[in-house]
Amino acid sequence: MEKQDISSAYRRLKSPNKKTRERALKIIKAIKKKRKLSA
Repeated sequence: MEKQDISSAYRRLKSPNKKTRERALKIIKAIKKKRKLSA
């Protein structure tokens, strides 16, 4: 299983693999949403 932290997700956005990029975007959006709710 891959790491779910934001730095790994941003690194994965550069991947040529489409599924990997989509998964990374999903992680980033979830983290930003969580951050927005707590702020």
